[in-house]
Amino acid sequence: MTSSTLSDDSRRRHPSVIPTSVQLFAHPSEKLFSQLLTLYGHEWIYEPMEFPLAWSDKGVPTRGFRPDFFLPAQRLFIELTVLEQRLVTKKNQKVRRFRHLYPEIPLLVVYQRDYHDLLRHHDLRIADGRAA
Repeated sequence: MTSSTLSDDSRRRHPSVIPTSVQLFAHPSEKLFSQLLTLYGHEWIYEPMEFPLAWSDKGVPTRGFRPDFFLPAQRLFIELTVLEQRLVTKKNQKVRRFRHLYPEIPLLVVYQRDYHDLLRHHDLRIADGRAA
């Protein structure tokens, strides 16, 4: 769990040249999104916690949801859903279940179209050309 902390000068640089701390992201889209968050001056934490979505008869969590980012200042979780549309159904089910169980916790879902619009706005592409 590392939050971004760069000087004001570094934040103004193009995200593709912003050095990031050693961070293991599940996909290049998450790394690029973290750089955009940093560019705009948002402190963020990557996958800080998992929320149980289902439990066994003994009360042990059997299914969970771990949003990609948490912005502490905004108290906002962000989930990137940049999968191809045909693969989004399973993630949408988790998002609906999360919202049902935890309605007091703000969650922003960034879908593929919105993510690609954001990249175009900054004249960027995912390094390997694939979406998560």
